[in-house]
Amino acid sequence: MTDQPDILFLFSDQHARSVAGAYGDPLGVTPNIDALARRGVTFDAAYCPSPICTPSRMSLLTGRWPHEQSCWTLDDMLASDLPTYAHALGAAGYRTICVGRMHSVGPDQNHGFSERHIGDCGPNWMGVGRQRLGPLAGAQGPSGPGHGGLARSLALSGRGQSGYEVVDDATTQAACDRLKDLGRARQAGDDTPFCIVAGFILPHCPFVARAEDFERFQGRVSVPRLPVPDDEPPWVTQWRAEGCTSDADEAAVLRARTAYWGLVHALDAKIGQILAALQAAGLRENTLVIYASDHGEHAGERGLWWKNTMYEESAGVPLILSWPGHLPEGARCNRVCNLIDLGATMIAAAGASPLPRSRGRSLLPVACDREAPWVDETFSEYLTDLSSPWTGGEKKCIRMLRKGRWKYVHAEGQRPMLFDLRSDPDEIRDLWDHPDHADLGAKLKARVLAGWDPDAIRREVDVRCKEKAVLREWGSRTQPESTAQFLIEDADSWLD
Repeated sequence: MTDQPDILFLFSDQHARSVAGAYGDPLGVTPNIDALARRGVTFDAAYCPSPICTPSRMSLLTGRWPHEQSCWTLDDMLASDLPTYAHALGAAGYRTICVGRMHSVGPDQNHGFSERHIGDCGPNWMGVGRQRLGPLAGAQGPSGPGHGGLARSLALSGRGQSGYEVVDDATTQAACDRLKDLGRARQAGDDTPFCIVAGFILPHCPFVARAEDFERFQGRVSVPRLPVPDDEPPWVTQWRAEGCTSDADEAAVLRARTAYWGLVHALDAKIGQILAALQAAGLRENTLVIYASDHGEHAGERGLWWKNTMYEESAGVPLILSWPGHLPEGARCNRVCNLIDLGATMIAAAGASPLPRSRGRSLLPVACDREAPWVDETFSEYLTDLSSPWTGGEKKCIRMLRKGRWKYVHAEGQRPMLFDLRSDPDEIRDLWDHPDHADLGAKLKARVLAGWDPDAIRREVDVRCKEKAVLREWGSRTQPESTAQFLIEDADSWLD
């Protein structure tokens, strides 16, 4: 039998770190994720490389920051010649399988995976339209005002069903079926190690949950804990206003939050099914299981929704590693890390050759020993380019640095933000203008700008914006076929 472990990576979309029992939620929302945490290591200071789906996921694949591979927005394609952790694992003899969401744009829908099942909820090309959500159209994010001027995500929320969950049902079943097949093959003597990534869309909005999940949390979910700040940079205020969430009443907020908790619970149940299938296939004991999400969700905290900021609710992510006999159980790690470290972690576990230009670092040493050598530093980037159907109204070029206890947020052309997360974990007291921290702020700013030139990035993005306009028009006129798409019907979505 090979010494290489099997790998199961459970990867969700838009799961707020705080909405999990393993991170302190008291409502029993994630029993299966919590059980995984009890059998592994929970990371308390993990971040996404970008607080938006595609660049975060593409950076995880390559281990490179968004600006290093020109992948900043939902419309940016990851170059096919950039090696990913799937390439590295395949080169080391792994069978690499992606089931469900990848959120890659363009012709390459595998990026190193030898198998791709189910696919994404939307088309693989720009200009081909969006996924069909019937009466929930526009409720999957900041699509502007709905009834009464309220954001469609909040106006169209509550009890019902989103087509996204239909895709995740299919993803869950396909992952379970593939694990069953792999278990049979292993029993028949096939020692080929595997890496399966089960990519979910939940708990991404629309904030619409099936009746049993909505009712489980109805009357139990509280209003947001953090108020709108008295003093914040203009870009945050603008984001809240343009998202049409500023005037949301308490009933709408509670309805959307209740549905969000329901969606997290539904995700957790699907994860439980896959973990049960892994166990039933006889594969659990030598499998490295990873759970993470591509970014967070504000869920009304600070009057904000969705992601797109560098607050902990948005840029922070849940992360759990479990590997029986190799990692401690029921442990916690507070070292600062990033989703880009996951590729390096899987590669190290497999004994594969590292990716040449990856910034990722294997988490295995600090998972075993919190005192192992480690630099407590990571970044996250967010950029808009006015190329998407809904853009937020103004170009933004933002980079966050988490260094030890400090978080510094650089927004080009605006006042930075500085927080001491040890004494102020809720990021209420912005210390940027405090004279005692002037030298520290200058050092953190210099670190953020080292190798990251917002002027050069903006020039590149503006040219790419023109190029993407051609690609979008091409897609609109030629309607290229999507090779990795699960088609959602209008009837798959409804609101009670």
